[in-house]
Amino acid sequence: MGRRELLMNTVLALGLLAVPLWAYASDEPYIITLTTRVTILALAGVGLNLALGLGGLVSLGHAMFFGIGGYAAGILASHAQSYTPLMESPFLIEGTQFMPVIWIVALIAAALAAVVTGALSLRTSGVYFIMITLAFGQMFYYFTISWPAYGGEDGLSIYVRDRFPGLNTLDPIQFFAITYVMLGLALFIVARITRSGFGLALNAARQNEARSRAVGIEPYRLRLAAFVISGAITGLAGALFADLNRFVSPAMFSWQTSGEIMVFVILGGVARLFGPVAGAALFILLEEILGGVSDYWHIYLGFLLLLVVLFARGGLIGLLAGEDKRDD
Repeated sequence: MGRRELLMNTVLALGLLAVPLWAYASDEPYIITLTTRVTILALAGVGLNLALGLGGLVSLGHAMFFGIGGYAAGILASHAQSYTPLMESPFLIEGTQFMPVIWIVALIAAALAAVVTGALSLRTSGVYFIMITLAFGQMFYYFTISWPAYGGEDGLSIYVRDRFPGLNTLDPIQFFAITYVMLGLALFIVARITRSGFGLALNAARQNEARSRAVGIEPYRLRLAAFVISGAITGLAGALFADLNRFVSPAMFSWQTSGEIMVFVILGGVARLFGPVAGAALFILLEEILGGVSDYWHIYLGFLLLLVVLFARGGLIGLLAGEDKRDD
């Protein structure tokens, strides 16, 4: 990472913190909630960026992990609110609204789903990998639509936001603080992975699989591990997103959600540490500004995406930092 990119990352991190603090001082809770949304969506993008940027895995099924995390939060909260156990035999499992427990459940559930789907999907490559991950995501989408126990296509409401010890999660600035810390932890973990032997081997496998095999590196296992970590981070983002909206629905599993997460990464910069942060912030900014001008604001977003793909392959971060990351 060059000095200019490091400087940009610092500015982004401080800017993401400064906006809600200003909004809090100015009594603008909507701006705080908007920034919280950016933070959570950036977290989902950080998860995808690990698989896409470092592993070269173009997944169109990451909404599956996002939805699993969301439904983990929604189901546990609904059982806690109705005082009915999730399961009684062979052992008792009750609902909870305790955030740390929900996060652990979301991480484990998303990771397990990533193990199963990744083990099958990684036996393919290229367009076949894209299509099989898309198929898995759509399977979960249609399953939740036909799951009346948890709302079916109407979704599931979380009437009271889950709680975190020592904080009032209903206070927008305190809930933002939780999501900001979680994003910071995810970025730290991904940065450590990128510099580790695992990350270097994964990057080598992405650049030249044949040469990697020649020196004893097994790409399949590396990619599966990266896919699982990526899915777990995206699942955590889904759990936080459910708490932000106090609502989950099958739309969290849809291919449009997968596409939006990928757009965050491409706009900000594939394989750039803060690429998903910049991309999510730009996406939400465009949605707020252009969405007020026209219902068809996605046309402008598509045009911008076209420009980025054609003339700025490194995304916003790459354009400003002026370095090509793909061959690092």
